[in-house]
Amino acid sequence: MKKILVPLADGFEEIETMAIIDVLRRAGLEVTVAGVKAGELVGSHRIRVVPDTVLEKVMSEEFDLVVLPGGQPGVDNLRKDARVLDILKKMDEKKKMIGAICAAPLVLRDAGLIEGRTLTSYPGIESELKNACYLETRVVVDGNLITSRGPGSAIEFSLKLVEMLLGREKAGEISKALLAVT
Repeated sequence: MKKILVPLADGFEEIETMAIIDVLRRAGLEVTVAGVKAGELVGSHRIRVVPDTVLEKVMSEEFDLVVLPGGQPGVDNLRKDARVLDILKKMDEKKKMIGAICAAPLVLRDAGLIEGRTLTSYPGIESELKNACYLETRVVVDGNLITSRGPGSAIEFSLKLVEMLLGREKAGEISKALLAVT
């Protein structure tokens, strides 16, 4: 079974986070939500979530995909966490999949992963992603890097992650069950 890591910090974007976790779990993937700190985390719109575990407990595990939700100050909290940056660097070195939505490509930038890559993000932060080829497309795939715009594209983004991990047929099956427009 494919294993997915969703690192989470206070200030996460709730729609993006829940869509990612829900869609990937519906596809039968093993999703671990790991808080950068122990206990309950509070989203950018004050929704509270208790992660499955804490990041330090999964640092040595192998994952097929790491997905970063957006939201502020969640993205800034992920950017400040050296463990998150280390995981991303190791995933990229192994050419394993990395997903980032909304402002989370800033975490990829801080990990040194965007130079010469094609990506997208939430509108308004593209000026901070100068070393990348920036598109205003809802979901962008560049090799092992998958990025998306924001809450409104979260289902589409999550379905693309399913497609890349399990194939177009499985993504279509989940999309149909969700009544998603694709």
